[in-house]
Formats: sequence, structure tokens, C-alpha cells
Amino acid sequence: MSSAQNSDSVSHLTQREAAEIDETLMGPLGFSVDQLMELAGLSVATSIAEVYKPSEYDRVLAICGPGNNGGDGLVAARHLYHFGYKPFVCYPKRTQKPLYTGLVTQLESLSIPFLSVEDLPLDFSKDFDIIVDAMFGFSFHGTPRPPFDDLLKRLLCLHGYDQTRQKRPVIVSVDIPSGWHVEEGDIGDEGIKPDMLVSLTAPKLCAKKFSGPHHFLGGRFVPPVIADKYKLCVPPYPGTSMCVRIGKAPSVDISALRENYISPEFLEEQVESDPINQFRKWFDDAIAAGLREPNAMALSTVGKDGKPSSRMVLLKGVDRDGFVWYTNYESRKACELCENPHASLLFYWDGLNRQVRVEGSVEKVSDEESEQYFHSRPRGSQIGAIVSKQSSVIPGRHVVYQQYKELEEKFSDGSLIPKPEYWGGYRLKPELFEFWQGQTSRLHDRLQYSPQEINGKRVWKINRLCP
Repeated sequence: MSSAQNSDSVSHLTQREAAEIDETLMGPLGFSVDQLMELAGLSVATSIAEVYKPSEYDRVLAICGPGNNGGDGLVAARHLYHFGYKPFVCYPKRTQKPLYTGLVTQLESLSIPFLSVEDLPLDFSKDFDIIVDAMFGFSFHGTPRPPFDDLLKRLLCLHGYDQTRQKRPVIVSVDIPSGWHVEEGDIGDEGIKPDMLVSLTAPKLCAKKFSGPHHFLGGRFVPPVIADKYKLCVPPYPGTSMCVRIGKAPSVDISALRENYISPEFLEEQVESDPINQFRKWFDDAIAAGLREPNAMALSTVGKDGKPSSRMVLLKGVDRDGFVWYTNYESRKACELCENPHASLLFYWDGLNRQVRVEGSVEKVSDEESEQYFHSRPRGSQIGAIVSKQSSVIPGRHVVYQQYKELEEKFSDGSLIPKPEYWGGYRLKPELFEFWQGQTSRLHDRLQYSPQEINGKRVWKINRLCP
């Protein structure tokens, strides 16, 4: 996810400054037009994906002008296709340069439809969920000529749906809302009013007049020499993201948040008869999908007071005997497990629309097993386990950091770090499994495994639960 920065503290460029920066990037700094266009288009696509998920906004119309702004739109359409959207492209005034013809060829190779202005419906609201406005950039002057004048009028008509509460496509403008003055903005308040503006390199002065709910900055390619020369103040890009939100995200009606899951059927005849094998199968899928910390699980315990508590821990082993994790034996969860040695685990794999719930009794693993795992951890984690008197009250974070530094110095010679007696592992021995697969209209698949004795042998019975 992108982080956000107050829009008032962000630099805004004049038209002259924006042109100078482009000339510098493509001159002494060695960038090519196609490099910058690729990065810009990817930034637009990732910004769209941050807000408008393809499960609800999959039909995208990219309206592309003849210049670089249109090229950004063509690149964005390609990336949106690979992100799971269904893009269409309207590119009425094609630029016959190799860069642009190459972009068209790339889209055609993906069977992305190109629509002429005549092919477009008069009312965009019935056929599209997102309109990408990539007609004019910051170098545009004058009054839009045909057919872009008519296309802008069609986008303007969409604003009437706000008064009638009819659903309309959202408008995403690339760098400059088409028809706006690059510095003065929407003169006369008669132009289009995009729902999202994706500023590139740095916002232009007209972005100060943008009042839509989503303003993003894209184009993660500005070198320090440019930032220093123009005294650019732009928000840092989080992690590996190609975009960052400017300003606060709009308030959200929590009751309206929902996801319509689309998943393969999860049928009894397709599952493993042994729930451990089924868990391993799904866990391997989570690994293959590249999900972050697929071994993260919610551990719920209940003490003698009957009050449940939950926290996230990491699975560190699974076999026929059960599920293993490690912790401080003096923590709250450890105290509750001492009072009531039963718990439940919950794995949630968002990217696969899956969750697994496991219930069972809990016991400590052997000292040998805890010792072996402790010394397999990074030395910093070993010291951290000694320092942390988990769940106890401390006067400030400086306390543990000071103790950590002292122990780090003590064991700087590489000597063995002893495992503290109050640290070790637990094993949950499963007595019930539930595998959940999200489906459309909340008709989720839920398969429950429960043990039963047949001819003196323990087997697992599989029941389908109502969603």
C-alpha cells in the first residue's frame, strides 16, 4: 500500500519547470522517452490498482492523445491488462513514430480492442467502469480540436450522474486533467472533474485545484540532482511501490466495504482425505503465490476467567503430531495455555481467498526441540528473546534497546548464546479443521474435518458446512 503526505507540503511545478525537467532527464541525465513513458504508464496502472480493484472495476477505456501523455495511457493499458483488468483503447490521432507504433503492436498482441470514436457508445456509463484520460499533457495549448472536443463533452456528461445517484465510470487523469490549464487549472469551473489524478514527476500547479478523492504521485525516477535544483518536496515512495498517495484518503463507509470473491470450486471429491495433507497443499499454494508471511497465524487462547485473547504468531513446523510455534513461557498466551491447554489457529491467505481454522489441545515441545530451533535463529533474534520479558510493563522502548546493546556486546565474540529457560515451543495437536474458500455472493465453500473411530482406527470425517 502507498503511504500519504499532506498535499500542502508537496512541491508543484510550473509549465516551464516541468518542460525543463523533461529536457534535463532526456539530455544530460541519459533517459530516453520510452524509458520515462514506461515508468509513467506503470505508475498510472499501479495507482489505479491501489483504489479500483478489478473485481469491481474491470472494464477500462483508455482515451489516448497523440503526444507523450497518450503514450503514457497506452503503456498503462498494457499493465492494466496484466493486472487483471479488461482494457479498451481509443487512439484516434495515432502518432506514426516507431515508439508509438510499437506500443500499439504490444497492445494488439494482447488482443486489447482498439475502438474508433464512432465505435464508442454515446453513454460511457453502461460499458466502462474506468475512463483513463490520457489525451493532453502539460505542454498542450489552446482549445481541444475534434475529435477530442467531443470526447471531453462526453466525459463532462458523466458528472450529471452524481446528481441522479446513478453509477458512472470513474475518471482517472494522467498528469493533467485534459482541457485544464497546466497552471491555472479548471478555468471557469467548466472542465472535467476526475476522480483520480496521477501526477508524474511532481504535481503541476493545476493540481492545487484538484478536488477529487484520490491524488497520487507516480514516476519513481527523479534523481537527487533534479530534486535539489528545483527544491522538490515530494513524498517518499513506500517499499517497492511505483506510486504514493498525496493528501488523505477519503473517508469510507465501513458498512459498504465488501469483496466479491471469485475462486475455483472447492469440492469434497477433490480434497485430501487427511487434513494435514490438505493443509500442506494449500500452504504450498500460498508459498507459490508469493504471499507475504504465509506462515502467519492468529492464535486464540482462553484463560480461567473465560475471556479469549488473540494475537499473530508464526508457524515454525507442521507434521503428523501438529502445529508448532515458539514464544516466551511467561507471556499472557503462555499463562492462559497453562490454565486452559486448548487453542485455535487461523491462517488467512488473502490473495487466494482462503482461510484454515485448526482447533486442538496444546502442549510444550521438548527442551531439545526448543534448543535446536533457538540456535537456528539469527543471533539478533536470540538476543531479543533473552531481552524481552514478553507482556510485562516497561517504562519505555529504550529499556529493551539498552539491554539488547549490552548483550550484543557481551556475545560479540561469537560465543554460544544460551537459550533462556522461559523461552520455548508449543505444539497444537489438531482435533478439528475447517478449510474455507471464498466464493461469489457469499456462498463460500466450507469443509470441516473431524476425527472419528472406525474399527478402532482414527479417521477424519469430512462435512460441508453452510456458508
